Amino acid sequence: MNLESLNTPAALIDVARMQHNIERMQQRMNALGVRFRPHVKTTKCEQVVQAQMNAGARGITVSTLKEAEQFFASGIRDIVYAVGIAPTKLQQALALRRQGCDLKIVADSVACAEAIVAFGREHEEAFEVWIEIDVDGHRSGIVPDDDTLLDVATTLCNGGVHLGGVLAHAGSSYDYDAHDALVHIAEQERSGCVRAAERLRAAGLRCDVVSIGSTPTALTAEHLEGVTEVRAGVYVMFDLVMHNVGVNETSEIALSVLTTVIGHQKEKGWAVVDAGWMAMSRDRGTQRQKRDFGYGLVCHEDGSVLDGYLMSGANQEHGIVSRCGAPDHEIDQRFPIGTRLRILPNHACATGAQHPAYHAVGADGQIETWPRFYGW
Repeated sequence: MNLESLNTPAALIDVARMQHNIERMQQRMNALGVRFRPHVKTTKCEQVVQAQMNAGARGITVSTLKEAEQFFASGIRDIVYAVGIAPTKLQQALALRRQGCDLKIVADSVACAEAIVAFGREHEEAFEVWIEIDVDGHRSGIVPDDDTLLDVATTLCNGGVHLGGVLAHAGSSYDYDAHDALVHIAEQERSGCVRAAERLRAAGLRCDVVSIGSTPTALTAEHLEGVTEVRAGVYVMFDLVMHNVGVNETSEIALSVLTTVIGHQKEKGWAVVDAGWMAMSRDRGTQRQKRDFGYGLVCHEDGSVLDGYLMSGANQEHGIVSRCGAPDHEIDQRFPIGTRLRILPNHACATGAQHPAYHAVGADGQIETWPRFYGW
């Protein structure tokens, strides 16, 4: 199989770029002296995750129990489900653990802790639970100095649950684009999570794991004293949001969507392609950043960037390619009907989620099909 044989739209992975990204992150984690536990929600693809494990990753992070089931079935046992668990999902988590999966679950409230304890007692299961720490007000978790931290930990420990550690995710790092600011938020993430662990230990409670991570903070942290492991996910593909944040070049973005020119609106300077938001997703994550890439950055079929051209609009199955600034009234000559282009995505996780499989393009141009799965 090669590019010419693919129907469009199609999700492509540049294998050389992917491998470069994997090695870059793993080498950095090795240099910082911490374990690396990649978040697999970006790709949900066995071949990609196996490449991460081969490079030195130890365990994985998942955002759905379906991911945990799929990757446990493929041979990965050490898994953190890094989303506060709904009580209705405890039966699914129990089934995984009874099969031999070393699944860790997450709580950030007394109510959640009580539900885990009650279910565990009923089913004679000592779950391993990590407490989520809020280091930046971005989403969920407990502020490091909040008394709720000790209340949750005590509830778990008194209920026969194994308190495994603490974890944090500095999601607000996506809001920055200056190196010094990223260094600052990385240190805030590190110190906040370490502070929470220290409070638990001072109260006589065991806290072995201190787990932090986002792609921007993992790539900018100056030291990780007190941290035992890092989690990051989108780094494996990178995307235009991360490019705007400042942690990757466009030449490092490994995921793209292959599309075909199917029409023109010459007076508007538009080329119409067969990849709409169903292929790219509706994610407009660059809209509030320093550069708005519309629905994606346009490249030649070989993956090299076409300077000045974006996917500026999208309907369900139609995409609009246009030039930034003045309209290109010769666009029908520049991109004739049948021209094949690649579009780099705003958000690799969202674009990947639109496709049932990736087409992995090797350095020799040969292509393998790598399945991707869905569900919760």
